[in-house]
Amino acid sequence: QVQLVESGGGLVQAGGSLRLSCAASGRTFSSSTMGWFRQAPGKEREFVAGISRNGGLTTYADSVKGRFAISRDNAKNTVYLQMSSLKPEDAAVYYCAKRPSGLGVAVHPREYNLWGQGTQVTVSS
Repeated sequence: QVQLVESGGGLVQAGGSLRLSCAASGRTFSSSTMGWFRQAPGKEREFVAGISRNGGLTTYADSVKGRFAISRDNAKNTVYLQMSSLKPEDAAVYYCAKRPSGLGVAVHPREYNLWGQGTQVTVSS
């Protein structure tokens, strides 16, 4: 059974950086688009970034463009989210998610069928 496990969250000061990782088990990672989402208390889960199967196409929410970078290493079955210039409004639980094999990048959570347990990111002002 495929599983996603996030790591790398924590407490950081505004302006600081964090790198999140999401390790996937199973054999379908390299054939799947991956995404990062976040959910703050009382808010809906929102798209942050997505990356195509071979890493050649990336998509970002406007709120993180120029500050966050998504990447993947298919040899390690891992997707990353490098977050820089963090703001208090970036604080949330961050989730990685996997689309069914063969499909492209999508921004709505319903388009993803496998989720990790989430990792908390806290940004102090």
